[in-house]
Amino acid sequence: MSELLKEIKFDDNGLVPAVVQCEKTKDVLMMAYMNRGAIIKTLETGLVHYWSRTRKKLWLKGETSGHFQYVKSIRPDCDNDTLLLIVEQKEAACHTGHYSCFYRELEKDRLIEKSGKVFEPEKVYYKSEIFEEVYNVIVDRTINPKTGSYTNYLFEKGIDKMLKKIGEETAEVIIASKNKDNKEIVYEISDLIYHLLVIMVERGVKPGDIYKELERRR
Repeated sequence: MSELLKEIKFDDNGLVPAVVQCEKTKDVLMMAYMNRGAIIKTLETGLVHYWSRTRKKLWLKGETSGHFQYVKSIRPDCDNDTLLLIVEQKEAACHTGHYSCFYRELEKDRLIEKSGKVFEPEKVYYKSEIFEEVYNVIVDRTINPKTGSYTNYLFEKGIDKMLKKIGEETAEVIIASKNKDNKEIVYEISDLIYHLLVIMVERGVKPGDIYKELERRR
């Protein structure tokens, strides 16, 4: 591991491009970027990790979809400034649902889709995005009330009503968990989280405050 890291020529941002190839089919699956931490994590776990330039953090391929990449070998090129990752790919590499990100080909000035989708992707939220989106909708309801809005109803009734709902939804989570019905558990936990977000808006607590506290505990 140390020899590989010594040889790699990272760019000014500490990144190196990684081309990914399927061990079985030899298809080129995707291209992403790795930093020192991503390479170390990949070698430690056997699961490919990358560095997200938009989110500025490490990400495990398949962390939201379950479409993991199991690294078989890592090959630096002759200039040590590009990596070739040979992997075992689970399901699809591309977020569009195609096995490879390179599923189109130029033919007579037209891009032709050369392979079908392995799966039909749902909207993927990265970790806290949906949490913050719902929070922002609740904030908007306090600024721009809507007739018939349940959120506005809670704010009209005040903190006692909100706290009563927290108690009710907590009880529902307990019952669902005792019933061992995962769909019911997901539904009831989502209800509880929504009402917790309402309390957060009411008391001026922001998502970032929760993230910081969880990071401190971690």
